[in-house]
Amino acid sequence: MTRTGTPEPRHEPPRVADRLLEWFVAPHLLEALQGDLHEEFAYQVDLIGTRRARWRYWRDVLGFVRPFAIRRKQADYPYLNFTDMLRNYVKIAFRHLWKSKEYATINVVGLGAAFCISVFLFLTAYLQLTYDSFHEDADRIFKVYSFANDPEQPTKTGAMPLPLQPALKAEFPELEAVTRVLTIKNSAEYDGKYLDKIVTAVDPDFLTLFSFPLIKGTRETALSELSSVVLSERMAENIFGRSEPMGKHIRIHSNGQPKEYIVTGIAREAPTNSTIHFDALIRIENLPAYAGSKANWSDNSYPVFVKTAANVDQSALEERFKAFTAKYFPDRQKELKSKGARPDSCGDVFALRLDKLTDIHFDRKSADQKGTPVAVVYVLLGMVAFILLIACINFINLSIARSFKRAREVGVRKSLGALRGELFVQIWGESTLICFFGFALGALLAYLFLPAFNAVFGAKLDLAYALQPGFIGLIIGLFILVTLLAGGYPAWQMAKLNTVEVLKGKVSMKRPGVLRNALIVTQFSLSSLLICCTVVAMQQVNHLQRSPVGFDTEQIISIPVGEQVNGRQVLQRLRNRLANDPAVLTITGAGVNLGRGKDRVMSRSVLGFTYKGRQVSTDMLLVDYDYFKTLNINMLAGRDFSPAYPADSANRIIVTESMAKLIGEKNLVGTLLGDDSDTTGTKSQIIGVVSDFQLYSVADKARPITIHLSATEPIRYVFVRVAPNDLMRSMDRIKQVWREVAPQSEFMGSFLNENVAEWYQNETQLSQIFSLAAGIAILLSFIGLFAVAILVIEQRTKEIGIRKILGSSIFGIVLLLSRDFVKLVLIALAIALPLAGFGLQQWLNNYAVRIELSGWVFAGVGLAAILIALLSVSFQTVKAALANPVKSLRSE
Repeated sequence: MTRTGTPEPRHEPPRVADRLLEWFVAPHLLEALQGDLHEEFAYQVDLIGTRRARWRYWRDVLGFVRPFAIRRKQADYPYLNFTDMLRNYVKIAFRHLWKSKEYATINVVGLGAAFCISVFLFLTAYLQLTYDSFHEDADRIFKVYSFANDPEQPTKTGAMPLPLQPALKAEFPELEAVTRVLTIKNSAEYDGKYLDKIVTAVDPDFLTLFSFPLIKGTRETALSELSSVVLSERMAENIFGRSEPMGKHIRIHSNGQPKEYIVTGIAREAPTNSTIHFDALIRIENLPAYAGSKANWSDNSYPVFVKTAANVDQSALEERFKAFTAKYFPDRQKELKSKGARPDSCGDVFALRLDKLTDIHFDRKSADQKGTPVAVVYVLLGMVAFILLIACINFINLSIARSFKRAREVGVRKSLGALRGELFVQIWGESTLICFFGFALGALLAYLFLPAFNAVFGAKLDLAYALQPGFIGLIIGLFILVTLLAGGYPAWQMAKLNTVEVLKGKVSMKRPGVLRNALIVTQFSLSSLLICCTVVAMQQVNHLQRSPVGFDTEQIISIPVGEQVNGRQVLQRLRNRLANDPAVLTITGAGVNLGRGKDRVMSRSVLGFTYKGRQVSTDMLLVDYDYFKTLNINMLAGRDFSPAYPADSANRIIVTESMAKLIGEKNLVGTLLGDDSDTTGTKSQIIGVVSDFQLYSVADKARPITIHLSATEPIRYVFVRVAPNDLMRSMDRIKQVWREVAPQSEFMGSFLNENVAEWYQNETQLSQIFSLAAGIAILLSFIGLFAVAILVIEQRTKEIGIRKILGSSIFGIVLLLSRDFVKLVLIALAIALPLAGFGLQQWLNNYAVRIELSGWVFAGVGLAAILIALLSVSFQTVKAALANPVKSLRSE
């Protein structure tokens, strides 16, 4: 065998080699290690022995093989045991990782980043999937809803009439508890202090049906009296500080009517994953409208929850509801049948049914609730799997690439007596250390960046959820799985290397290319899928932001009035104080906000009636003068409300274009609108038609709206249009005046464009999460392909040298090496793009206002994936093509 470039003359290498062979080499290898191979072995030993770190090398080699020698030389090493061997494993693993800092750093950082983002995404999905599951016997708690098989469109609503609760308790003994739940925003007063809080009107069964823990008071007696009030822990602290709240009196203002209550219980704050949140609980009989609605089966405004006895079947109970529905809702069934309604698959035209409490959060079919799409949760879990899988693929590829550099070391160790299983444990142990440090780094990053993640995405994640036994078990199982998957395969491949061929320099790993190519295809398929989802989600959000809402959102300030002041008086005071201010153009008021303001309150009033034999449903909107002028809503026909017509506040209405189409009349102005059964002459006259505008969501189609004035209904929001010159200065000016005209009410003004942006907050968050996940996936894919390029070029170094000697150009070599990677990326795109197209089409179908998928998006994603692949491999390919071929061929 001919050698060139030896660093130093040898000093009796056969003597050292012979001694090692005699002591440690397995008997079946002695015959093979002869001649040139013996010389090669001796050369490798002595070459290292001449270096400055000679003693470290022998410490590593002999320290590693010494435990294996126990099998043959136990008498020579009586002090060795399993602990010593394990300690040697750990020491050598640390030394190898320290020598390969770049390899270890890439793997640790990649696994850490993947684990960190996976923790965030998994906790987000976990909170969604566990909504309301903290209640005891949650599987026996249901929300009652009504189903109407309307010929135009089947409807589902959870708003029930007020007398439903006592009727259910009287006729269904298998119901352990029944409660109505109506959440409103009222003002609480104590010792001259006013606080706007969420006050929930309920029945006494509320505290026994739900498992909200009480710190003080008892479930059975806390709401036994009409004057009882249960406060949340936070509200009790806000009102009473550190003093004892039990037994003290507070006032709660409801629609301007104050009533005194006695504190009889303190409840812990509802968890984040709870559908029901409250600051105070009062008896529902205290509502001002209770007396007039307690026998009204047509006023559907009150959600009702029931808890069944053990072993009660849901379907059997719903079957019993049929007779109950026929008894109490005969008019509704007749009305539907008159419209041509037919029974559904369950044989019902109109029916009362039950939704499990744990399913309510995902309910998107109910007219009074738009839950979170469950598909979004599964997408989050899919992202977790994608990112972890990409990180594992990187780990495998980097480990395989590194294995070729350690092939001779493995061969020497096997020739010194190390068995395959022992080599596997040692190499796998190094992978376990990397995984451990990666997971530890990920946990640290999750702890450090959790506040930032919550702030950016509006999340309410808490790492305390990760300390639950189930989550800890999942993390441990995930760690073991990643370690076995990402570290086990490379260790197994390295441990089974052929010793003789390795020491001859002929490294041969069987079928690594198939697995390597499959990993690359999988990696880029997942990355391309995430990129597609990110681009389309961002396009949809931008489309929603640009979609017309039917009114101006710029230069308009929205101010919640609060419950402690009279909205009409405050509105008039603002008009008087700001009448001569050139920065204020118009002022108006309304009963509901547009978008979601700082008070976070959203309310809706729906009226249903029969008009000329047809059922009509419309949203009712209370406004004040100048509403359409302030919001710049177009008047299509008729006139606006005006103080010059006193009757406008009594029985005059304005309808939107969609409402006009629903009524079906050609000339609506002057038409009387009301229920067919109304013979009292109190029908309302239509005086105008305005263009459609969005009242509750920009993602839904425009709803029919009926707008009216009232001299008695409370104004809850004030809208101020200001000049465009200096918006922030105008905000400060209005805030100053507000403190003068409404000193008892906190100023919570916000610009209307900010409120409207909250309508598509979920979509914005989803696109941001997609962007973050896609960015992580692209980065990991880039690193992974870079590792594979190292692996391939390491194997083809001599081929590249021969091609250069035979006249190949650098460009030709780069093209040759890059071509195979581009083919794999094309295969990945062929898999990912159709899947992305199908999934995104289903997601976009949930929106009435949506974009159309464009082929240019998928073409752009494909081009980006190819560019990322070329960029990943170009550095290594160019470096290999520029290398001196003499260096790669001199040992041949």
